[in-house]
Amino acid sequence: QGILEFYNFPIPSLPAASSNHRPSSLPEGVQFVLNTLPVNNQNIGDGDGFTAYVATTDPRESGNVPIEVHEMVIARTEARNRRDYKSADALQSSIKEAGYKIIVCSDEEILARKYRIRMRGIDAPELKMTYGKESKSALVKLIGGKRTTIHVYEQDQFDRYVGDVYCNCAFIQEKMLKNGHAWHFTTYDKRPEFAKWEREARAAQRGLFASLNPEKPWDWRREQRSGGGIQVY
Repeated sequence: QGILEFYNFPIPSLPAASSNHRPSSLPEGVQFVLNTLPVNNQNIGDGDGFTAYVATTDPRESGNVPIEVHEMVIARTEARNRRDYKSADALQSSIKEAGYKIIVCSDEEILARKYRIRMRGIDAPELKMTYGKESKSALVKLIGGKRTTIHVYEQDQFDRYVGDVYCNCAFIQEKMLKNGHAWHFTTYDKRPEFAKWEREARAAQRGLFASLNPEKPWDWRREQRSGGGIQVY
């Protein structure tokens, strides 16, 4: 349930992101589909991961919101109405700690659930690596400020939801690979089309493959761990 529903106000429709390239039926292994609110640029961490929010008016989410979150949302609205902004901010923080956030969308406040997303089958350079910032910028251009549809396959060891991402009639992993913004992560994904898209980028020397010997992100992370460097995922 969204905030507006608590007070019997009309709830704005939230159309899902769509893609002409999405399969007509879900691929084997897909556990569920997320239809997100527009992705904030600041929530894009690098070229293969970001944080997304799904409105609790979504049928999949509506029945799973904890009652204490509903109560905090109501209490926050009441605190704001009496201009007790200190209490309202504290409640906002508690809502965030519970994995939810109140987001302004189309001039309406929407209660949304937080999802950390890891894009399936690709591995982008880490931000501290050569081409790391460029890879992130490429993903920002593709999904920043836009709704996405995500086919979720699993959760990884870091509690991120691993999935295929679609936005504005495009398969985002395909775009990232074809333009040389990421590697095919063969350790976890054997799809032949992903290998083909990486080969095309290599042959055309696009993106990170303009370098003669670009460092692989999994090698870089292994060196960081073995050398006692910063924690990397």
